[in-house]
Amino acid sequence: MSRAAIRYLEPIDTPSRGVAVLDALAEMIERAGLQVGDRLPPEVSIAAALGVGRSTIREALNRWEGLGIIRRRRGDGTYLTAKVQTSQGPLPTMIQLEGEAILRLLDMRRVIESGTVRRAALNATLSQRQQISQLCDALLQIVDTGQPYRAADMAFHNAICDATGNPMFGQVLAKMDDALERSAESPFSRPGFGLASFPPHRDLAQAIVVGDPDAAEAAINTILDSVESEIRQIIAPTQTA
Repeated sequence: MSRAAIRYLEPIDTPSRGVAVLDALAEMIERAGLQVGDRLPPEVSIAAALGVGRSTIREALNRWEGLGIIRRRRGDGTYLTAKVQTSQGPLPTMIQLEGEAILRLLDMRRVIESGTVRRAALNATLSQRQQISQLCDALLQIVDTGQPYRAADMAFHNAICDATGNPMFGQVLAKMDDALERSAESPFSRPGFGLASFPPHRDLAQAIVVGDPDAAEAAINTILDSVESEIRQIIAPTQTA
């Protein structure tokens, strides 16, 4: 299957070769009918078919690996781990695939963060509850004034992880944050992305302060629902579940 797929590739001639390579690979996968678990053609064959250097192919595939679209098996090849479908609208295929990858990450985060905030609500000390409330106030003030909020957001969520009493929660969530490589031109990296999810942070902080795990879980799900809805609006109508 992987060798037969190579016939769907044609030489590319564009300054943005990395993006062009990924677009060509997505089209090849779709036209060849490759499915999750199928192996892609060897890098050397892809490079020859597209008329680019192997390093260009490797960099492009590194991008996909960072998004969880492929998995490399040393000495065996490169395999699809997620469905790939080319964009049928104005949205670039790479942005669509990036959005779908973030949705998969959110699905994982929902499981981990639900447990995290419940444990924080139950286990936080008085000083930790006060700190979480103060950090939430600071975060929302920063957001309201239009300042860069990433550091404040991380401080707030790190405090919640610390309040669980189990440092592994924070370590897992930090690795998940670093799992996806987002392009500089990505709409998911822009300062305005996710702003609608911040007001419910107050509900989350208050639930932890009063020790209500059910309310804390409901609040984190409201936050994640808001982010998921925004992603789907960006990649609709071509995004896949």
